[in-house]
Amino acid sequence: GGRVKTEHGVLPVPAPATADLLRQAPTYSTGIERELVTPTGAALVAALVTQFGPQPRMTVERIGYGAGSAELAEQPNVLRLLLGEAAEAGRGVQEPTVTVLEANLDDMSPLVGGYFMEQALAAGALDVFFTPAQMKKNRPGLVLTVICSPDRAELLSELIFEQTTTIGLRQYEARRRVLEREFISVETPYGPVRMKLAKLDGRVLNAAPEYDDCQRLAREKSVPLKQVLADAQFYFRQQQKDRS
Repeated sequence: GGRVKTEHGVLPVPAPATADLLRQAPTYSTGIERELVTPTGAALVAALVTQFGPQPRMTVERIGYGAGSAELAEQPNVLRLLLGEAAEAGRGVQEPTVTVLEANLDDMSPLVGGYFMEQALAAGALDVFFTPAQMKKNRPGLVLTVICSPDRAELLSELIFEQTTTIGLRQYEARRRVLEREFISVETPYGPVRMKLAKLDGRVLNAAPEYDDCQRLAREKSVPLKQVLADAQFYFRQQQKDRS
C-alpha cells in the first residue's frame, strides 16, 4: 500500500511495472505504507521462480541478506534468502507440494461427472473424486476435488470451467505424504502381473496388483477377475519367500 515517487510522478504501491511482473505470483499486503517490492525485485521473482508455496523440508546450505535504505518502524527492512537442497521426509516418505482444486456442483448430470473425471486424469490430475454434500436451497449436490501438481493447476482449472457447470472454484496448496513406490513383475498361471509396492525404510507395507493387468488377463483367459487378483497376491508372496 501507499505511494512511491518516481521519474513518472507519484504512483500507487505496488507500482504499475511491479504489479504487471507479479501477475502470476500470489501476493498479500503487510499493511506497511511503503514500497517493499521494487520492479527489479519483481523481475527477479518472475524470471527465477517456477512455483510458490510454503517453505519445503530442506537442508540449508547458504543464507543471504539484503538490506534496504528506508527505515521501517514496523519491522527490519531486510530480505533473507535461504539456499539449500530439498530433503526427504525421512524413512522412505516423500512430501511433495500439490495443488487442490474444489468446486460445488448442484446442477450437473452424473454423466458429465464421469466424463470429466476421465478427461482430468488424462490431463495429469493425480486424483479426482466427488463428495456428496447438501447445497444451498436444500439441494443435494457434489463437491468436486481435483489434486494435481502445481504446474498442472492452470490447465485443470480451465478444464473444470469448460467441462462442468461450476462458475467458481477454490484453490490451495497442500503437502502430500507419499511412501516410496516400486513396480515389480510377478508370474502367474495367466501371465505376468505388475505389482505396486509401497515401502517404508525398505520394508514392503503394501503390495497391490495392477488392475489393468488383471482385468486384461481375466478377459483373455476367461477367468474371474477376483481369481486373477488373488493369484497375483499368492505368487507375489511365494516370490518374496524364495528371495528371503
